[in-house]
Amino acid sequence: MAKKEGAKGQELAKRAENKLHACCALFGSNSEDAALLFHKSATSFKLAKSWDKAASLFVKSSKCHLKLDNKYDAANSYVHAAHCYKNTSTSGAISCLNKAVTIFTEIGRHIMAAKYSKEIAELYELNQDIEHAKSYYERAAELFEIGDAATSVIQCKLKVAQFSAQLQQYQKAIEIYEDIARKSLNSNLLKYGVRGHLLNSGLCQLGRGDFVAMTNSLERYQDLDPTFSRTREFKFLADLAVSIDEEDVEKFTRLVKEYNSITPLVYLSVSQDLSI
Repeated sequence: MAKKEGAKGQELAKRAENKLHACCALFGSNSEDAALLFHKSATSFKLAKSWDKAASLFVKSSKCHLKLDNKYDAANSYVHAAHCYKNTSTSGAISCLNKAVTIFTEIGRHIMAAKYSKEIAELYELNQDIEHAKSYYERAAELFEIGDAATSVIQCKLKVAQFSAQLQQYQKAIEIYEDIARKSLNSNLLKYGVRGHLLNSGLCQLGRGDFVAMTNSLERYQDLDPTFSRTREFKFLADLAVSIDEEDVEKFTRLVKEYNSITPLVYLSVSQDLSI
């Protein structure tokens, strides 16, 4: 099947090139026909699992659509190309997705632009490039916000906070967690996540190594959510703060181990890296 589809793709690509370079007054019509033929050719190579060839032909289809000012179709063709490149070249996939995001943003399709910004972030995350991953999750959050996709905004912002903490940009992570906690209190669907957000914010405060700021934060968290002082999360943070103030390494280690055995800590690495 792969051989048959490859041969079919080659024939379609040849026809597309001929259409594109034909001397004809109806140039727009030729570009439209070429775009369709390049797309069909790319699909055949995709079925043959000739990923790079398929991707390059989807890109050619996109360029034809751009000549015709068919921006939506051009963006979608770049997405098809990116999904082929995912099998062979992460950088190729990211490049094509970036082009798609730019076009979708230009034509006001912000949810689509956000979706593919998030996909770029996930590719960087998969490759453990958390600096770029953070940047694209941030961009996705902004675009989802324009499109009023509140749940997706929170998901992306939580990723930004997570990576900010890993990069020891604790203040930024704290601000995000506190903002999400504050907004979640007014939602029946989201309010159950508040104590987790405040816990993560508190761990980031500990990461800064400022005992006074940590104490002030615990007071602020209680003002934000009066029920928080009765939770395991609050007691854990308060006990950790005391162990740091007392410079009691053994107590600190025991507290982290006990809590983590029941509820795995997202920021266990932050806790482990603290110098007390």
